[in-house]
Amino acid sequence: MLNAHPQPGSVPKRLVVAITGASGACYGTRLLAAMRGQAGWETHLVTSRAGYINLATELGLDRRQLGALADVVHDERDVGAAIASGSFRTEGMVIAPCSARTLACVASGTGDNLIARAADVVLKERRRLVLLVRETPLHLGHLRNMLAATEMGAICMPPVPAFYAQPATLTEMVDHTIGRVLDLFGIDAGLAYRWAGTRESSSGRTPA
Repeated sequence: MLNAHPQPGSVPKRLVVAITGASGACYGTRLLAAMRGQAGWETHLVTSRAGYINLATELGLDRRQLGALADVVHDERDVGAAIASGSFRTEGMVIAPCSARTLACVASGTGDNLIARAADVVLKERRRLVLLVRETPLHLGHLRNMLAATEMGAICMPPVPAFYAQPATLTEMVDHTIGRVLDLFGIDAGLAYRWAGTRESSSGRTPA
């Protein structure tokens, strides 16, 4: 069980992870799994109702199985949770995947659930917010919402495959994206291929 009142100086680095109802639940679960091996880090998970539906549909996972991947699990209806306050120190937040609805909430500053409130807190505290926006095609409203979120300090990062890494499986494609997400927080989980230039090797890639 986590210590509710850690001693000064013993607070771990915290990363908030949200999973919403867009297709791509594998991004959130892979991110949580990768963070399990990062010493000194603590993950705080919040999942929307539609996110749980996608987890079951796409990955065959239930709430208990998902919760086992995180250090702390919050209910999206609990707007009084720790991550709803700027005084609760975190390194930032990743919404993976980020639905168009959640993007709209972030862009408008609407905090009607814990995911939107936690994202708003990250922005107002000038912490890092990464949105794996999963929607296509994009209409003008989506583009405007991404522009608004970016102007407020968020990073919109649609999970676009990097084919220069020559992925052989879906897992490799997902891992590369998650590796690049973690790069934004200074975490090298060994998931992303690092481009070394075309002269370094015939494939143009080297493992992290």
